[in-house]
Amino acid sequence: MASLSLSFTSMSLRPPELSSGNGNYGNILRKKPFSVSVAANSPAPPEKPEIELEFIGPKAESDGSYPLETARAISGEKLLRNIMLDNKIELYATYGKVMNCGGGGSCGTCIVEIIDGKDLLNERTNTELRYLKKKPESWRLACQTIVGNKENSGKVVVQRIPQRKK
Repeated sequence: MASLSLSFTSMSLRPPELSSGNGNYGNILRKKPFSVSVAANSPAPPEKPEIELEFIGPKAESDGSYPLETARAISGEKLLRNIMLDNKIELYATYGKVMNCGGGGSCGTCIVEIIDGKDLLNERTNTELRYLKKKPESWRLACQTIVGNKENSGKVVVQRIPQRKK
């Protein structure tokens, strides 16, 4: 429980002494100190739910393993593209680094594949339906994908720069 203490000084006017008749009104302003104590019983606000993200690199290392990067985000507050850029996780292939639209949903260069956790993301937008109509259902545009819905939490696994599986 937090406690807060405030101190104030009040001022009051004292009427002049009428009996003296000499015009000397004395000390008209009189200061009276007082204090106020306030106790706060409100609990700390609940923590916002978080989404844990794992990003799998597009190419295997020499030992056959794929590079893995991680990030966390508050549920429902950011687009996947922004989370990746904020955490310096590579989003674009060579062409996309130069020719991307900056997140406007008009180029299709920020394609990722959702390996796990699709239920923690928003539904495909109309822009995605247009750009990805011939792509697998697991593919998304990072600039159109909201991570979480402000209430859910969990883990999303993302394949960066996915390769078409034959």
